[in-house]
Amino acid sequence: MTTNRAIRSMGAKRRRTAARGAPKPAPGSSPPLAPGAAATLEEARRAGLLDGDKTEHVSFRAPPALVEAARRETGLTSPTELGILALATLAQPDPVAAFLKRTRARLGETHTLEY
Repeated sequence: MTTNRAIRSMGAKRRRTAARGAPKPAPGSSPPLAPGAAATLEEARRAGLLDGDKTEHVSFRAPPALVEAARRETGLTSPTELGILALATLAQPDPVAAFLKRTRARLGETHTLEY
């Protein structure tokens, strides 16, 4: 009898502790995304990269610390959503890299070199 009471008490304590944690999103709604993650997904959506059926299967193992850090940074909790964001990030061209390639070895017309 004492053991069952102790087990029930532990369960109640866990529920109270969980209730004090971060607020859960309302059922049917998604948690807020980090601004960078939202912008990346929106760009991928506009580029048509998120259109069509999700038929391609990707599977890999990752260090738990990396997955947890990605969840904290993005606000995503689903491994599938994290994977889609990672692929969208890689698929989008880097505007800074494109600018540097375009302007390589060129200085502005008014630029002077001082020795």
